[in-house]
Amino acid sequence: MKIFDKLFKKPPRNTKPALTLDGFYPWYTQFGTNIYASDVVQQALKCIVDEMKKLNPTHVRYMGNDPVPDTESTIQRVLEQPNDLMTTSEFIEKITWLLLLNYNAFIIPQYYTWIDDKTGAERRRYEALYPIKPTQVEFIEDESGALFVHFYFLNGYDTTVRYSDVIHLRYNYSVNEYMGGDLMGQPNHEALLGTLQLNYDLLQGVAKAMKASYAVNGIVKYNTLIDDGTVERNLQELERKLQNSESGFLPLDLKAEFTPLERKTSIVDQNTLKFIDEKILRNWGVPLAILTGDYTKEQYEAFYQKTLEPLAIAYSQAFTKGLFTPRERSFGNRIEFYPKELIFMTVTQTLEMINILSPTGALFENEKRVALGLRPLPELEGKRYMSLNWIDAENAAQYQTGEKVNVDVVDENKTVSEV
Repeated sequence: MKIFDKLFKKPPRNTKPALTLDGFYPWYTQFGTNIYASDVVQQALKCIVDEMKKLNPTHVRYMGNDPVPDTESTIQRVLEQPNDLMTTSEFIEKITWLLLLNYNAFIIPQYYTWIDDKTGAERRRYEALYPIKPTQVEFIEDESGALFVHFYFLNGYDTTVRYSDVIHLRYNYSVNEYMGGDLMGQPNHEALLGTLQLNYDLLQGVAKAMKASYAVNGIVKYNTLIDDGTVERNLQELERKLQNSESGFLPLDLKAEFTPLERKTSIVDQNTLKFIDEKILRNWGVPLAILTGDYTKEQYEAFYQKTLEPLAIAYSQAFTKGLFTPRERSFGNRIEFYPKELIFMTVTQTLEMINILSPTGALFENEKRVALGLRPLPELEGKRYMSLNWIDAENAAQYQTGEKVNVDVVDENKTVSEV
C-alpha cells in the first residue's frame, strides 16, 4: 500500500551491531503468543486493553507546574487521528495488545522536517503514527555511534529507523538492554504455561467425567439363563428399542428388568477452579471481580493504580521521548495520557468534586453537566463561574492588614471569561 511506502527505508552505510553489556548479538525475533490460546488470558488482557482505550492522549506545554493543552499542534492532530486506518481508541488498543503479548511495541512516526529561519532549530510536521509488528528486530549503529533499529517483516519488507525517532514501549523491562521481556527480548511465559496446562487438564478432566456419566444410562437384568449369542442379540434389540422409543417409554418383556443409573458427575470443586483462574489473572494484575464486572469502587481504584496507571505513565514518557526533540522537551512539551474516563466515581463523589472545584473557577459549566451525565448546553458554552471569597495567597497578609492590594474587582454577575 502506498501509505506505507514512506516507512520503509534503507539502512545507513557502514553499520555494525550495537554494543551490549552482556555480549549478546542484538538481534531479536518477535515474539511468542502461544499463551493467547487460553480463554482466561484473552479475557484478562481484554480487561486491560478495554480500559486503556479510554485514555485521552494530549499534547501539553508545562508552564511551571501548569500543563496547558496545545490544541493547534500537528502532534495533537495526529494523536486525534493517528493514521488513515485507525481512530485514537483503535490505535491505543492495537499498541496495548502488541505490548502485552510481545512485551514490546514499536510505533513509527511519519513526519516532515524543516529549519526554522528565526531560531535555526529543526521543526517537524507530523503526518501519522503507525504501530508495526516486525518478525525480527536488529539494533545497529553507524560510524558516529548513532543507534538505529532494523525491522524485518513477515512479507519480506524491511526498514531501518533511527532509534530516537521510534516510539518504543517495553513491558517487564529488566535483564535485556534494549528490549522488554527476558534476556532474549521475548516474553518468558514458562511459569504461566505450567498454570495454563494445569487449568487445561482440569477442564479436560471435567469434560471426560461428564461424558462418562452419560455413557451408561442403566443396567438390564435378564431373569433367565441365556448364552452369549442370545445376550448379544438382546443388547442389539435393547439399543433398537432405545432409539425407536420416541415417547420415552422402553418396552421390555417379563424376562428383562431395567435399572436406571443415577447420574452423579464428579466435578472439580469451585474453590479449586477459582484458585487456578486467580493464579492466571495475577500474572496480569487483573482481579477476578474486574474480569466478571462485579467490582466495587475500591477494587477498581486498586486495579487502576496497580495495572493501568503504570502503563499510562509509560505511554506518556515513551511518546514524549519519541515525538519531541531534546530542545522541545526543554520548553515543557509533553504527551500526557489523561485517564479522565477511567476515574470511577459515584454520583455523590462527583457532586463533591464539583463542589470543591467550582469555587476556584476550575470547571466550565458544561463540564459540570457532562460529569453528571447531562448533555452540554449551547448557552453555557465557554462560561465559567467562581467564588469571590478567595484571594491570591501572596496578597493575603496585605488584605488582612488593610494595605492596598493590586487586584482586579470582579462583578459577581460576570463570568471569569468576561472579566
